[in-house]
Amino acid sequence: MDPTTATTAGGDDVRALLRRWHTQGDRAARDEVAARMLPLARSLARRYANKGEPLDDLEQVACVGLIKAIDRFDLSREVRFATYAVPTIAGELKRHFRDRGWMMRVPREIQELSGKIGAARERLVHDLARSPTVAELARATGADEERVMEALAAAEAYRTLSLDQPFQDGTGPLEAIGDDDHGFERAEARAMLADGLEELAPREREIVRLRYYEGLTQREIAEHIGISQMHVSRLIRRTVQQLRERITVPAAA
Repeated sequence: MDPTTATTAGGDDVRALLRRWHTQGDRAARDEVAARMLPLARSLARRYANKGEPLDDLEQVACVGLIKAIDRFDLSREVRFATYAVPTIAGELKRHFRDRGWMMRVPREIQELSGKIGAARERLVHDLARSPTVAELARATGADEERVMEALAAAEAYRTLSLDQPFQDGTGPLEAIGDDDHGFERAEARAMLADGLEELAPREREIVRLRYYEGLTQREIAEHIGISQMHVSRLIRRTVQQLRERITVPAAA
């Protein structure tokens, strides 16, 4: 039986337990809801398996989403809890993949713009029969050219392939390259990235910190550092390029 069907069958009991948790703070009732809904969370986690993350990790993420759904559920709404929980858990899993996919903590708006640029690039390549220019990508996404250039540079930090992700024939990248430890290349790249950050000039390192770790906008960084926004944009592009070159492993001769 589909876990969603199974959990909705006892919807009235679940709602009663949720009411005890929300109105009386009964943690035992909260734990009981979590236990009853655990098969649903695990089922959703399995849908995201084979995408580069261990199933155990995905199940933990799904459980986090389940707890959030339990704590945020509005008892005044005439909706079954499972109906509310499914998109909440799925959203937590999607955020996990989105956030884990970047080697640096890229601001959310840049991640989203990068996705729009990818879709726009595919359409424009088809329509133009050539690679689009930055100006054409900017018009297609409704973003200014500086933001497009920043998103393109930041996208170089994106993890393009997981060592755990299987090929279509069922084998994995590790089987093709040997018996290295899982995640070795990614860990090595992170180590090289950390070294690269240490080698940056103090101002460039501070700009990277403000942009990719504090999430400040280019305008806010310009005001903080005391330079123009355009200068900040140029420094970000140049610095990301330097870091990309730092973590690129040369091909074997």
